[in-house]
Amino acid sequence: MSLEIVGDRWTLLILRDMILDNRRHFGELLVSEERIASNVLADRLKMLVAEGLLTRSEDPSHKQKAIYSLTEKSISLFPVLAQIGLWGQMNLPDSKLNDRGQALLGGGARVWARFMAEMRETHLGVPNPHVKRGRPTSGAIAERKSSRQARLPTDVESTKAVKTATVELSA
Repeated sequence: MSLEIVGDRWTLLILRDMILDNRRHFGELLVSEERIASNVLADRLKMLVAEGLLTRSEDPSHKQKAIYSLTEKSISLFPVLAQIGLWGQMNLPDSKLNDRGQALLGGGARVWARFMAEMRETHLGVPNPHVKRGRPTSGAIAERKSSRQARLPTDVESTKAVKTATVELSA
C-alpha cells in the first residue's frame, strides 16, 4: 500500500520539491528540472491530497491559485527520503549532493528533527520548539549574549544547514 502512494517517481519528486525547496504552487512544481507534464502533476497533486499527504487551500493573494501544504503524514516521510538520498550518494556514481544537501543528510537525526520542526511551522502553523519567541527582558538579553558566545559552532552550522538544505534524490 505504501508504494502505491509514494512509490511513483513523480510523487517522490513532488514531495522532494515541496520539502526541500518549499515549492507550494502548481507553477512552482511544474518548473522542476525533471520536466513533469502538467496533466501528470495535476493528477499526482490530486492523489496526494486525497491520501492526506497534502492539503490544498486558496491563495489569498490570487483567487485562481492554490497553495499546497505538507501534512504531518508527508513531513514524517522526510527521514525516509533522506535515507534514499544517502543511499543514492553511496551507491550511484552519478548521484551528486551539493554542500547544503550533504550537510542536511549527513547531519543525522538531530538536524532532521530541526528541519522537520521548521516544516511543521511553515506548513502546519505549529510553533518551532527550536526558536525562542517573545520579547525578552533586559536580563534575558544579557544572558542570551553570554550564551551566544559559549555556543558550540556545530550547533550554529547545523542550524544554518537545515535552513538552506536541498537534496537531489535519484529517481
